[in-house]
Amino acid sequence: MSVVALRPGEFRPPVFELKQVVAELADVRQRWRASQKRSTEPGGRELPSRDALAQIIDGLRGVLFPMRLGPADLRQESEDFFVGHTLDSVLHALLAQVRLELHYAVRHQPYQDALGMETDAVKLVQDFSLALPKIRSLLDADVLAAFDGDPAARSVDEVLLCYPGILAMIHHRLAHQLYVLGVPLLARIVAELAHAQTGIDIHPGATIGSGLFIDHGTGVVIGETAILGERVRIYQAVTLGAKSFPTDAAGKPIKGQNRHPIVEDEVIIYAGATVLGRVTIGRGASIGGNVWVTHDVPAGAVITQARAQHEAVGG
Repeated sequence: MSVVALRPGEFRPPVFELKQVVAELADVRQRWRASQKRSTEPGGRELPSRDALAQIIDGLRGVLFPMRLGPADLRQESEDFFVGHTLDSVLHALLAQVRLELHYAVRHQPYQDALGMETDAVKLVQDFSLALPKIRSLLDADVLAAFDGDPAARSVDEVLLCYPGILAMIHHRLAHQLYVLGVPLLARIVAELAHAQTGIDIHPGATIGSGLFIDHGTGVVIGETAILGERVRIYQAVTLGAKSFPTDAAGKPIKGQNRHPIVEDEVIIYAGATVLGRVTIGRGASIGGNVWVTHDVPAGAVITQARAQHEAVGG
């Protein structure tokens, strides 16, 4: 920035070295693109937009729960009109983001023609839209599980409007459907939007049955290949993570391996517990607070700190 001596009382706006900074940033970008074998041809945005997806998910929340998460002035007699109008707008916006991911994914292996990619993009969004009624049913079960499982909850409406675990599950149910349909980058962005708001980190690849209750929620981590059954309850700071990462000859992690826990129906995992690796927590088991689990737990078992320490020393 240039510094100019001024007379008392005189003001002159600062002059920044914009030309230099712009040129150096352009040089850095070109080096990055060359190292990543990125195309240098001129064009529009290459990647999906977090802001656009945030608006899409906000619209979908209103579509799924119009009278509670839709516009404040919505009347019940206009509910179906609102859902139809909003859904049409949201799906077209989602289609634009899907196109971006498909273009990005096949950058080095392009479609033979633009029509093929467009057909796939439209089919994906159509399939996503057809899954929304099932997603709503799953979320109804999640809301009821939270209401039934928390004595502090005064109504299902309070749960839906206030509980971070439910916000995280709305995002996850939508993100998981996108993940299954083949747009994992969009799915991950949707998941990370919820992570940023709630502190609950659920990978969109995780398979979660109906009626999950995440109580309090801050610090919960559920990994990509985790499988959770029905009516599972999880408290804050629980980790369902990987124990280790198998590597290839170059020492890089091998992707796509099943490396996270299987949690069967009606399991309770209390605050601060950590479950690592492809282990199975049997139906109805209870994992106590701050317990570290790296082995299978039989159905109905109760694992506490004292028991886990006892087993660890082979007692």
